[in-house]
Amino acid sequence: MTDSQASYTVLFSAGEASGDQHAAHMFAEMQQLCPGIKGLGMGGAKMRQAGIEIRVDSSGIGVIGLVEILKHYGEIRRALAALKRIVAAEKPDLLVCVDYKEFNLKLAQFAKRQGVKVLFYVSPQVWAWRPGRVKTYGKAIDMMAVIFPFETRYYEAEQVPVRYVGHPSVDKVVPRLGKAEDLALFNLEPAQPVVGLLPGSRGNEIKRMLPVMLAAAEKLAAERPQLQFVLPQADSITDAELAAHLQQAQISVRIIKGRPYDTIQCCDAVMTTSGTASLEIALLEVPMVIVYRLAAFSYWLGKRLVKIPFIGLPNIIAGKAIVRELIQEQLTADNLAAEIRRLLDDSQYRESCIGGLREVKRQLGRGGGSRNMAELALEMLRSR
Repeated sequence: MTDSQASYTVLFSAGEASGDQHAAHMFAEMQQLCPGIKGLGMGGAKMRQAGIEIRVDSSGIGVIGLVEILKHYGEIRRALAALKRIVAAEKPDLLVCVDYKEFNLKLAQFAKRQGVKVLFYVSPQVWAWRPGRVKTYGKAIDMMAVIFPFETRYYEAEQVPVRYVGHPSVDKVVPRLGKAEDLALFNLEPAQPVVGLLPGSRGNEIKRMLPVMLAAAEKLAAERPQLQFVLPQADSITDAELAAHLQQAQISVRIIKGRPYDTIQCCDAVMTTSGTASLEIALLEVPMVIVYRLAAFSYWLGKRLVKIPFIGLPNIIAGKAIVRELIQEQLTADNLAAEIRRLLDDSQYRESCIGGLREVKRQLGRGGGSRNMAELALEMLRSR
C-alpha cells in the first residue's frame, strides 16, 4: 500500500501554544505526503485548523513552574487520563508527543506498555538540567526528534535513537508583506520608532508580564510621545485577558491579531517574554530584551536545578549574552524601559545585538523542520 492509499491514525499530544503550532505544521506536511492520514489528540486552535480532531483542549493546562502546575493539577491529571484512554481503546498507529515534557513522558511510558510507537518531538533540555533524563526518555520512546543540532550528542551517548530535524520556526517565521506595506497596513508612522510588547502565550504569563511591560512603555512614552506601541496577540490569549490590563494603561497600544511576524518586523525594539517568541524575533533580526517572572518558590527551585547561565533561546544557542535578560527581581519597569531606550538610541549596541541575532539565525540553518518531522513520522509508520 502506498502512502497515498494508506490510512494511518496518529495521536498528537501538545500541551502548550508552541507545541500546538509545531504539531499543526507537522500534520499539514503529513497530509501532503499521505492524504489518508487521520490526526487526533490534545491541542488547541492551530491543530484544529490543520484538521486534527481535538479530543482534549489544552488551553487551560499550558503552565510553567511548580506552583502554577499545582494550581492546575486537576485539569492536567484529567487530560492525561483522557489521552491514556484513547491510547488503550483506539491503539493509534503512532503517538507524537510534542514538548510538554513531564506530562508527555508519562503518556509515552503508558503508550509503550500498550505497544504503541512513540515519536517525541522537541527534546527536554537535558543540556540545562537533569541530563540523566536521557535514559528515562530512551526507555519510553522509539525516536527523539531534536530541534537544535547540538542536542543529538546527548542521546547518541546513551544509544537512544535520535534525529535532528531542524527548528520549525525557521520555515514558519516569514512575514506575509514587506515592512513598508505592513507599516501602512497597521497604520503606523514610518518615521517614528515602533516598540513591540510580547507578553506571552499563556494566561499566567499575561498576568505576570504585561503589567510591567505597560509600566515600562508608559515611562518611555512620557519621555517620547512619538513612540508607537504594538502587541501581536497570541491565538491562545483572549481579548478579555488583555483588556483587563490595557484598560488601565495610560498609553495607546495597537493590538494586532493573526500576523505576529508582520507585526514584529515593524518594530525597532521588542520586550518579550522568554520562550519560542524570542527565537522568532531573533530570526527576524529585531533587537529585544527578554523578560520572565515566576512564582517565588518556582524560581528558587529552578535556580538550583538549571545549570546554564541563560533562559533566552537566542543566548543559549549563541552560548553568550547577545540580548539582555531581565529575570525575577531584575524585571522592573525602570530596567525594562532603560534597555529599550538603549536599543533605540545606542547604535553600536544595537548593531552588536543584531549581529548576534544574525549568527543565531545562521546556526539554525535552512529549516524544513516540519517536513522533516512529517517524513520521520511516516518512516516510523511504514515500519510499524
